[in-house]
Amino acid sequence: MRRLPLAAQRWGGKSFFCQTSRWRPAFTAASPVHSRFCSCSAQQETKTPDIKPAATASADHRALGTAQDLFTNSIYSPGSPLFRPNGTHILNKLISFLRAQYRQYGFREVLTPNIYKQSLWEVSGHWQNYKDDMYEVGGRGDTGDSTENETYGLKPMNCPGHCLLFKSQKHSYRELPVRYADFSPLHRNEVSGSLSGLTRVRRFHQDDGHIFCRPGQIGSEIQLALKFADTVLQTFGLADGYRLVLSTRPEKDFIGSLEQWENAEQQLRQALDNSGLSWELNEGDGAFYGPKIDLQIQDSQGKYHQLSTIQLDMNLPQRFGLEYLVPEGSEEYDPATGGRATPVLIHRAIFGSLERFFALLIERYNGQWPFWLSPHQAILLTVGKGLEQAAEDVVAKVSGFEPITSTHPSSTGLPLSPLQPTFNVDLDLASRSLPKKIHDAHAARYNLVFIMGPKNLAEGSVDIDLSGQIGGKTEDEIKALLDGIPCWDISLSAKPGERTTAKMKMKVDDVHAWLVDLERRFL
Repeated sequence: MRRLPLAAQRWGGKSFFCQTSRWRPAFTAASPVHSRFCSCSAQQETKTPDIKPAATASADHRALGTAQDLFTNSIYSPGSPLFRPNGTHILNKLISFLRAQYRQYGFREVLTPNIYKQSLWEVSGHWQNYKDDMYEVGGRGDTGDSTENETYGLKPMNCPGHCLLFKSQKHSYRELPVRYADFSPLHRNEVSGSLSGLTRVRRFHQDDGHIFCRPGQIGSEIQLALKFADTVLQTFGLADGYRLVLSTRPEKDFIGSLEQWENAEQQLRQALDNSGLSWELNEGDGAFYGPKIDLQIQDSQGKYHQLSTIQLDMNLPQRFGLEYLVPEGSEEYDPATGGRATPVLIHRAIFGSLERFFALLIERYNGQWPFWLSPHQAILLTVGKGLEQAAEDVVAKVSGFEPITSTHPSSTGLPLSPLQPTFNVDLDLASRSLPKKIHDAHAARYNLVFIMGPKNLAEGSVDIDLSGQIGGKTEDEIKALLDGIPCWDISLSAKPGERTTAKMKMKVDDVHAWLVDLERRFL
């Protein structure tokens, strides 16, 4: 019988688990940020409620991450967090969420190496302009074979690999835009003194995307990227308070001509003006290969962090010799090149650093994770004796799967489909009082607490305590949440200054479908 931590103590029970551009320091008061305001478009309705950051040390994601058993760090790999099962569950949910959006926005996911030869980084310009922030990896040494003694670099960005992918095939103008997405881990050799929890790390994952497009497609692609980012931030309740910042050419350590930079910066300015959103100017803070638009969010201490980014690059496509074919008579056709034109490259990330995005969510939700993200979605508490087997059957039905054990009978059935909705539903069979069990379940931040006694067994029902799911919601919002679901005996309590509670009863056969609906609505 597996034992799981509940609050500060342990309890006996079975568990059914679901199978389911360089980061720069944040702006300070002295940073030269100039504001330019345009009329803002109406905000869309947010699905996951906004949770305002608390300006207290206890809301710091590092302390919360430890308290919620999400991640840890090691002296043997500074700046490279180790994620525990709870944290890994949330990260995987975030990645799955974004992968689903990729289909709608026309991105195709690719896999690329973590390590490339020095010669590639010289082509891209990273070796000349970004070497201090990269990790060098040596070959086998002097073995008599020069190919064994080459210097490699761990990738800090995915753009060179995506350029290699684009170059590996011929492309027609009809195929563009080509959109690649990549979740490969990245490494940047940050100064040890700048490392901080999950917001400033050396190893991280970025939802890195690159769009190879024609010059005439720049405006529409940037607008689409801004819409993508805003929709995602709305879903997580982060859309209220982010700022858009345009960063321009650095004074030194950049590639390309001044004319290329001026053209790229003007394209981004125009896209921001056309968006109707307010934005700010941060001169000299662009990437070495092009200007960028950053979406920045405040943490619990009021410090801004870059999340989403959109960067316009007219340099890397030239350095890699990228091209696509255009027809005679088109505006892009040049007889001197035989109808070959160079694409424009747009770098974009929606979460940005997945670790940094996770850190801000930790502080925003403060342990009160939405059901669809929560590592503690539900728990079944038993009341009375002789309910063990019945409770296990209920958990299997509600969670959507039955765990396989060494004593499990052999089966000729198909394995569990990755498309089948499954949920984390734990089971507490301990012989303690029900109030104590409920208290511990609330302390562990379970979204839903199912209660089963002899009467429930006879009815084929469970009592449901939704206190962990409705925290922060008004009584009207709770009623809207419960509207239309097949339950009875609903009891609401929303007294001022007290914890809002909601309880109801539901047929066991209806619970799984209800959970699927909760998750689908990002609740």
